[in-house]
Amino acid sequence: MWQSVGLTLLVIVATLVCALLFMMFGWYVVWQLFLSKFKFLRELFGDAGTPQAETQPSETKSEHTAIASTRNRPRTARQRVASPEGTS
Repeated sequence: MWQSVGLTLLVIVATLVCALLFMMFGWYVVWQLFLSKFKFLRELFGDAGTPQAETQPSETKSEHTAIASTRNRPRTARQRVASPEGTS
C-alpha cells in the first residue's frame, strides 16, 4: 500500500520537474533567439547588459550613413551614359 503511494508521488514529482525544466529551456531559447532583441523587454527583465543588443544600433547607423553617402553622391558623365546592352 505505502509503496504504491510513494511510487505515485515520485512519478508526480518527476513529471513536474521534467515539465519545469522543459519550460525553462524553452524560455531560454526563445529569449536568446527573439525576445532579447527588444529593448523594452530587456529593461523589464533587467538584462540591459546584453552585448549583442548594445552593439547592433551603432552598426546599423554606420551602415546607414555609408549607404546614404553613396546614394547622394553626384554621378559622373561616364556613369550617366547608358550601357550598349540597355539600348538594344
